[in-house]
Amino acid sequence: MKKNSILLLMLLSVVLFVKLTNYYFNASAIYAQNKRYCVIYIINTLNQKINCNVEIAGTSQEHARGLMDRSELCENCGMLFIFDDEDYRTFWMKNTKIPLSIAFVDRNGVINDIQDMKPYQTFPTYSSKYPAKFALEVNKGWFKRNYITIGSKIILNGCISK
Repeated sequence: MKKNSILLLMLLSVVLFVKLTNYYFNASAIYAQNKRYCVIYIINTLNQKINCNVEIAGTSQEHARGLMDRSELCENCGMLFIFDDEDYRTFWMKNTKIPLSIAFVDRNGVINDIQDMKPYQTFPTYSSKYPAKFALEVNKGWFKRNYITIGSKIILNGCISK
């Protein structure tokens, strides 16, 4: 009887493992296809690789919406704005409840400007000091807490197609 219970438990474990593995790989395939969420890495001043789970904003509608109307953002999460070209960028905080920090990033993935932004502001706007191909919004102070500064390098980790 005890042998049968062990065999049944092992069988159930295998079935559960197969189901979870199948779910994981199917979810990964969907994740990779829609490119809506991604993990990027930033090399900080201590030469550490810092993870950031980002939501991709790649269209003009997604750029305009940004992080509006959200009440929170997880600690290592953010929104990565991807633009077609490298140019000066301007952001505002209309209907954005969360205090944010923004990094403007050049086409080579190097952060060239970081600014803190206050909630609910349509004025002032926050403009990049230099042309940027990307912008990364995170919780206010996240860059400082993780020793990420101007000159830090972002590794997009296959988040965008070339």
